[in-house]
Amino acid sequence: MKKKRIGILTAGGDCPGINAAIRGVGKTAIVKYGMEVIGINNGFSGLVDMETYEMKEELLSGILTLGGTILGTSRLKPFKPDAITNEVDKPQIIKENYDKLGLDALVCIGGNGTQKTAQLLSEEGLNIVGIPKTIDNDVWGTDVTFGFDSAIGIAGEAIDRLHTTANSHKRVMVIEVMGHHAGWIALYSGLASGGDVILLPELKYNLDVVAETLIDRSNRGKQYSIVVVGEGIKKPKKKSAAAYISKEILERTGLETRDTILGYIQRGGSPSPQDRILATRYGAHAADLINEGKFGTMVSLENDRITSVPLSKVGGKLRLLTPDHYLIKQAQAMGVCFGTSDGCKRKK
Repeated sequence: MKKKRIGILTAGGDCPGINAAIRGVGKTAIVKYGMEVIGINNGFSGLVDMETYEMKEELLSGILTLGGTILGTSRLKPFKPDAITNEVDKPQIIKENYDKLGLDALVCIGGNGTQKTAQLLSEEGLNIVGIPKTIDNDVWGTDVTFGFDSAIGIAGEAIDRLHTTANSHKRVMVIEVMGHHAGWIALYSGLASGGDVILLPELKYNLDVVAETLIDRSNRGKQYSIVVVGEGIKKPKKKSAAAYISKEILERTGLETRDTILGYIQRGGSPSPQDRILATRYGAHAADLINEGKFGTMVSLENDRITSVPLSKVGGKLRLLTPDHYLIKQAQAMGVCFGTSDGCKRKK
C-alpha cells in the first residue's frame, strides 16, 4: 500500500508555538501513520517556487521549544488580484506543484489570512487541513490559538516591570500591545498585570472619560496609573496608539505621562508550556484528520476538547471581543476603566 504523503507550510506572521505544531503534525504522521512528510519553505511562496524537502523524524527533534518557524514564512496571498495575471496564475501553479509533489494533503499553519487561502485552495480541489495560530487570538472557530498565551505572558511581564518605574516617578504609563482588530492581548495582559485603564479596538472609548478616571485616581492618592492600549484602537493616522493616548492624557490632565510600545517582542522567543501543549495537540489532530480523510477543515479547541470546523465557516471571519464579555464585566466591577461612560463610574 502506497504511503500517504503530506505537505506542511507556515504562513503569515511568526509566533511562539509554530515549531511545536510542525513537530506535532510530523511526528504523528510519521510514527503513528507511517506517512511521508514534505516541508514547504516560506509559506505559499515555497509552494509556488517548489522550495521543499522531506522532513525525516530526526529533523523534528529539538524544535519543540524553539520560537519562530523552521520552515520560514511569507505573507503571499496567492488569490489576491495582483497574484493572478495573464502571465502568472499562482493558485494554478500551487495546484500543479501539489500534484508534482504527489501530495495527498496539505497542512496550512497560520492565522486569518492563511485560513482564508486554505479555504480557497480547498475549493480548488486540494485536500487541506488548517491549524490556527496567531498571538492576536482572533481566528474564528476556535476558543484559543497557540501563541496567545506566550504573548500575554511577555506583555504581562513588561507591564509588571513598568509598574515599578511608574511608581518611582509618579507617572501615568501608557503601554501599547499588539492587536490590529482584536483586543485579547490588551484585555488579558492588562487584567493580569493590574492595568487601571484598558482600551480595546472593539470598544468605542471617550478620552474625556479616560482623563476623568486618571484625575480621580490622582485625587484619591493613587500616585501612578497604568494604561494598556491595543494597537488597533481608533486614532489619527500615522500615530502610534501609545503616543496618541499619552499626548491626549498629558494635555487633558497635566499628569506626567510616558508611552511604551512593546511591538514585535511579543511574537518572539520560546513558547510557553501551555502553547507547546496546545500546538502539539493541534498538530497531532491535524494528522488524525488527514488519516481519516476529513479535509477542508481547521483544527479547533472547543471547551478544552480538540475538534475541527469547516474551513468554509472560518475564512474571512474574526473572533472579536464584545462589550458583554465576562472578563470585561468583571474588570469593570473592580474599577478598571475601558473608556466607556458606563464602566468608569465609581460608587460614592
